[in-house]
Amino acid sequence: MMDWTDRHCRKFHREITRHTWLYTEMVTTGALVYGDVERHLRFNDEEHPVALQLGGSDPADLATSARLGQQWGYDEINLNCGCPSERVQKGAFGACLMAEPQLVADCVKAMRDAVTIDVTVKHRIGIDRNEEYGFVRDFVGTIADAGCNTFIVHARNAILKGLSPKENREIPPLKYEVAYQLKREFPDLEIIINGGIKTSDEIALHLQHVDGVMLGREAYHNPYVMAEYDARFYGDDAQVKTREEVLAAMIPYIQAQLDLHAARGLKLNSITRHMLGLMAGLGGARSFRQVMSDPKRLAAADPHLLLEAAAGMRRAA
Repeated sequence: MMDWTDRHCRKFHREITRHTWLYTEMVTTGALVYGDVERHLRFNDEEHPVALQLGGSDPADLATSARLGQQWGYDEINLNCGCPSERVQKGAFGACLMAEPQLVADCVKAMRDAVTIDVTVKHRIGIDRNEEYGFVRDFVGTIADAGCNTFIVHARNAILKGLSPKENREIPPLKYEVAYQLKREFPDLEIIINGGIKTSDEIALHLQHVDGVMLGREAYHNPYVMAEYDARFYGDDAQVKTREEVLAAMIPYIQAQLDLHAARGLKLNSITRHMLGLMAGLGGARSFRQVMSDPKRLAAADPHLLLEAAAGMRRAA
């Protein structure tokens, strides 16, 4: 979710669901050890519970980065062992780490020694053409021995050569049964399933077999799908915000961000681009997206554009 689930996106999602865990985009250890820590780690207090997702393969650098994450107030540190992009592979992390379970175990142990919050791992069910269940079983077992109790399982293989990251999210077949089998074999571990899941009914079916469900693309492109999660999965019957109420709640936040970070070049579109899918599936949704993407309106830097877009959608419906 690099360039997607930044802090503005997460703030927007938090206006829709109060309890769902939110994850950062992947932040590399190099960006934290050698770069601008504040730029990469600052977030809004309203985002809790929120996990920091790290990319890296050096135990010492991951320990330093995890420690920074805890100092900045994150609730969980997640190690990405599932991203298949060539850029990530060149950094020797992401999905290629599944071929080195002992190194991942060393990384997890180093992070667990550095922080008191949970350290979790997100991974695929295999790499390239290796579809043997024993491969992912041994990977999980090795890392569990290092003290990791939570595994987020993207139920596809990662093809490291020949497929783009987008193709890796679509072409390798989904095999949910592998995640279910991991839960049966490791009943004391928390197994969370990910990949191709869209509806609350699908989530409920998966929860009969595993402990949790993660959504990526669907939550981004159709975010209002999360509006029923608090009641259905967390037992919170508080009134659900309408889409228009979500937009209205974002206006003071957007204005404050524009005022605070204007010198850094923050543009209205940096925030509103995450909101284009809010009206997905409704009549007039195309009109909403058009207004929200209009360069002239965006250049005016007026966050009330959100309500203008909603009003235009109603007229177009």
